Amino acid sequence: MKLIERHTYIDQLKQLNGTPDIKIITGMRRVGKSELLKAYLEYLKNILPDCNIIEIDFMDLKYDNLKNYKKLYNYVENHYKPYKKNILVIDEVQLCNKFELAINSFHNSKKYDIYITGSNAFLLSSDLSTLFTGRFIQIHVYPFSFKEYCNYFNISSDYTEYLEEYLQAGGLSGSYLYKEKNASKGYIKEIYNTIVKRDLIDKYNISEISLLDTIAEFLMDNISNLTTANNISETLNKNNFKTNHVTVANYIKYLCNAYMFYKVKRYDIRGKKYLETSDKYYLVDLSLRYSILGTRNMDFGRAYENIVAIELLRRGYEIYVGKLYQKEIDFVAMKDSEKIYIQVADNISNEETLKRELSPLKSIKDAYPKMVIANTRHNTYDIDGIQIVDIAKWLIESGAVANLKRNSQL
Repeated sequence: MKLIERHTYIDQLKQLNGTPDIKIITGMRRVGKSELLKAYLEYLKNILPDCNIIEIDFMDLKYDNLKNYKKLYNYVENHYKPYKKNILVIDEVQLCNKFELAINSFHNSKKYDIYITGSNAFLLSSDLSTLFTGRFIQIHVYPFSFKEYCNYFNISSDYTEYLEEYLQAGGLSGSYLYKEKNASKGYIKEIYNTIVKRDLIDKYNISEISLLDTIAEFLMDNISNLTTANNISETLNKNNFKTNHVTVANYIKYLCNAYMFYKVKRYDIRGKKYLETSDKYYLVDLSLRYSILGTRNMDFGRAYENIVAIELLRRGYEIYVGKLYQKEIDFVAMKDSEKIYIQVADNISNEETLKRELSPLKSIKDAYPKMVIANTRHNTYDIDGIQIVDIAKWLIESGAVANLKRNSQL
């Protein structure tokens, strides 16, 4: 399999090198956590040739006898070397029974620089603070971005044409090895089935498997739409699925915990407060949607909005759905002191469509940057202080949001 360096994540790990925290690489299945860890280890070996790396991969039968926390503890302690930098790396840590007891003990000893990865079924986002009593930092890994996709396939022009291809192919790079589309879809379906029909069912002892599956498909079919557990339960009850909003809310939480969906809350721009009435759910990778549901109802506007949401998260922004009176702004993106208002659309060549997308942004009276990201196929231009940006170019140019901020201050 062809490998590309995932600079964003490697740089995060480099910055954390030597810190006392437990470094936990998280993310959905098959997003490349193990490969990232291997690449980082090669970096460490180059800059610290005299360090002592204790590496354990529980997917390798060589370490099968260590799948008990006491045996793991003894093995690591026996391989510790005083007067050297000791780096502990454990892949698929969940395969060791009561692994958290050993990890917490290693952390408390302050002798190791610790890096671990694990299956999303056992290192769910909601579990980390319970498992690890010491300080930990997550390095959250997403599927390949469009920029990484282009890098993998050596694409350096005609980005707009390839963006439509990326919508369906997605960023789960293991699927790229299959030449036939059906085989590629089969690979992605297997990831979905493993998460929904095995990981979550085992983790939460779910008996209503078909209900969980239906809720996952509903969320995939309604990406970028405002959604509530009440609305979903009412819809399901009308279709002879007997359930209630509490069960639906729990199942949605489980899907988000497994990093398949990301919940985005609403934010009242005028009142500067968060709203609890309804939320949006964005799918981690659109290939899951098209592999499970097919390409029916191919709504490019909603697909683009989903891609922008995940890309903003990938770039480290907190995102919210903006509300201003009766108008909605697709994203309020915030990072440190930076705030940006963003509308996402497909084709804005029609004057009425462009006017509709600009209207909510023009209603915002503060001085923070505003932009429309759309399939313009043109260079960036300005309308009344609002920048109109081509989506393919925005996805490729990773500094586009930061550049917009700087430009607004000139």
